[in-house]
Amino acid sequence: MGDGLLIQEGSSVKETGRIAQIPVSEAYLGRVVNALAKTIDGRAIGKKASSVAQVVTTLQERGAMEYTIVVAKTADSPATLQYLAPYTGAALAEYFMYRE
Repeated sequence: MGDGLLIQEGSSVKETGRIAQIPVSEAYLGRVVNALAKTIDGRAIGKKASSVAQVVTTLQERGAMEYTIVVAKTADSPATLQYLAPYTGAALAEYFMYRE
């Protein structure tokens, strides 16, 4: 799903039969992740995501990143990841909402 840019008209695709899922844990606090919950803050976020970097910098300056998870998607992300990003955010939020 992460490499949807390779899919073109006429491409053959198959379902896996699996439900889309992401890992969730407290380890994600303070991190920037993509729509598949893979951390992307360890590598350069890039010019196309400069607005994401600005938000992260502001959160860091104000001490909010320690209890924040940023789910970032950029306009150049594959359509599948752009579609999944809000669901990833909701899944991560539900983890914290329902934990004891």
